[in-house]
Amino acid sequence: MTGKLSFDDLKSRVTEGTIDTVLVCFADMQGRLMGKRFHAVNFVETSFAETHCCNYLLATDLEMATPDGYAATSWRSGYGDYVMKPDLDTIRLTPWLDGTAMVLCDVLDHHTHDAVPHSPRAMLQKQVARLETMGLTPMMATELEFFLFEKSFDAIRKDGFRDLEPISGYNEDYHILQTTKEEGIMRPIRNHLFGAGIPIENSKGEAEAGQEEINIRYSPAMDCADYHTIAKNGIKEIAWMHGHAATFLPKWHHDRVGSSSHVHQSLWRDGEPAFYDADDDLGMSDLMRHYMAGLIAYAPDYTFFLAPYINSYKRFAKGTFAPTKTVWSVDNRTAGFRLCGEATRGVRVECRIGGSDLNPYLAQAAMLAAGIKGIEDKMELAPPTRGDVYEDAKASDIPRTLRAATETLRGSAMLRAAMGDDVVDHYTRCAEWEQEEFDRVVTDWEIARGFERA
Repeated sequence: MTGKLSFDDLKSRVTEGTIDTVLVCFADMQGRLMGKRFHAVNFVETSFAETHCCNYLLATDLEMATPDGYAATSWRSGYGDYVMKPDLDTIRLTPWLDGTAMVLCDVLDHHTHDAVPHSPRAMLQKQVARLETMGLTPMMATELEFFLFEKSFDAIRKDGFRDLEPISGYNEDYHILQTTKEEGIMRPIRNHLFGAGIPIENSKGEAEAGQEEINIRYSPAMDCADYHTIAKNGIKEIAWMHGHAATFLPKWHHDRVGSSSHVHQSLWRDGEPAFYDADDDLGMSDLMRHYMAGLIAYAPDYTFFLAPYINSYKRFAKGTFAPTKTVWSVDNRTAGFRLCGEATRGVRVECRIGGSDLNPYLAQAAMLAAGIKGIEDKMELAPPTRGDVYEDAKASDIPRTLRAATETLRGSAMLRAAMGDDVVDHYTRCAEWEQEEFDRVVTDWEIARGFERA
């Protein structure tokens, strides 16, 4: 795979003068890349060992505010430092930025150098390690859906985010003619991401005007989350460079289909698919059935990690391919969980609940924790649901609001055991703050509805 660099490769390119900048980054609670731009000489000589950042970066929101109520950091504690420890196995080229490489960091406590437990990368690493002690390797893939718009981020912001026009005029799901018109943006996205060591498989039009999807090859869970995070950042930057905006907001208009981030997952043992049983009609092993039973039973507990904002819940609507029920079905896109690759070595489960705004580290960590609980307790998987799941009155609902998802997160004994009370409390506060910020705002809808008639 092109794009990945060893530390020695990086040093050679810095000496040659072909790389002069290193992006030293970590993923924050929102799944964004945060960090610094280092002169490459400084990085390879000293800063490859560690650098620092303010610890508010793992206790903030989309606006970069400093909310109260976090135990990990606050104005009272003085907002100290975290250590950013570069993971030198993640060094890669950033082809859309001249002379630039990137490295991802783990976030450590400034005093103890222990991993910060609520750091998204550490949260996923913990669940992967639990599976490794069981002799299992989690494999995952995320689908990235997003919208491209005619105007740039700056132009849209200056217009007050009104009169938004997608880059195309009609549904372009699998549509070659319409997506040909967008190749001026999508081709650089595919090629630049591939050049950064992201194993891009394909792009396609999705089921709305201006909606795109990028698919990345099935990979070990940590690689999958790294790929997703870098790709999302790269897509926004490349679209911006071409004068357009790309948004991962799940529901930008009430009349338009939303954007998801489906997560495919399976477990492997000694290089073989542990989910596969050739003697089962669907190819499902007992291990897979236990894992799926936990995944489904605890879906309400971890819904916040799949849908972290007010807007996330606007996507859950009947007849939109966005699920509303926590049941599974065989190759059925109306269910929250879809069995894919049945009766083959590629058998896996796809979680369809998550929106395009999810943080992949958090979403994957939470789902692995639920699946592990299912395995530990040998939970029984209910039979698959058939037909239109939207019409299944017996099926359990996904939490339909952020407020409801906050309460299921707060009360989750499973997540508290798997992640720790401090971590669950940290993200519960994150969810509370998002709700509080929304609750104090008067929306355009309220004014238009009631200004005269109320």
